Amino acid sequence: MSGPSPRTLAEALEARAAHPEAVPIAGGTDLMVAVNFGRLRPGSLLDLSGVTELSAWERRNGSLRIGSGATFARIASDLSEFPPLVQAARTVGSPQIRNRATIGGNLATASPAGDALPVLAAYGGDVLLASVRGERRLRWDEFLLGPKRTALAADELIVGVEWPLVDGPGSFAKVGTRNAMVIAIASVSLQLDTQARRVGLALGSVAPTVVRAPEAEAFAADALDWGDPERPLPEAVATEFGALAAKAATPINDVRGSAAYRRRAVDVLAQRALMWAVDDRRAA
Repeated sequence: MSGPSPRTLAEALEARAAHPEAVPIAGGTDLMVAVNFGRLRPGSLLDLSGVTELSAWERRNGSLRIGSGATFARIASDLSEFPPLVQAARTVGSPQIRNRATIGGNLATASPAGDALPVLAAYGGDVLLASVRGERRLRWDEFLLGPKRTALAADELIVGVEWPLVDGPGSFAKVGTRNAMVIAIASVSLQLDTQARRVGLALGSVAPTVVRAPEAEAFAADALDWGDPERPLPEAVATEFGALAAKAATPINDVRGSAAYRRRAVDVLAQRALMWAVDDRRAA
């Protein structure tokens, strides 16, 4: 099951083009589970762990760009100015998993429970792809097509994500069957943009893929007093926001939780996220 082990992005793209059957691997925390359980039998692997270009991030032109090989451990320790992303990173598995798991792996697996995906959606971010043919950029909802389905072409690699830098508080939270090392039964990421007076709210593990909650977003954007950060959040606003967020969910019943429980979890998590954001503005 061995295969190419490139050291530069250019080499990786050439190897991807020459060996489209090879499955890319970086951390392998999702991929190797599938292999070990016999759900996947790749003929060869394309080892991306040595491509340091994929592990970098940078701020430029008012945006943050994170390489697909950035691990959740490094994200949690080095990107503290992005609380939703850090909070999501800290919920990923155990410390050992976080040292290996990458944001690109979350995207490639395309599970609706992927912890980084609601954060990307709440920011309205893009997924960056590359091949020997060139680069392209897809909006998060253009890339994530369904459970374990993406718009990635056979000769492409996920090289990173990018989203605009915004001024405002945000958060990520999830509900699981226990407090740690758990797959989300439901998750919520919220981000305020105080300059544009917009609210981004994304839901995970409650639909075939990550979804936004546009009715809840529009309601909150209209209800918040953007000009007076000291004004507390009325309870009725939080209640309605949670109800509208739950309406955006289309969950299923499975072994981890019922559809009704997931809707209720979204309701509660969304209310808390909005209250936390208002409190953070008041404390700033």
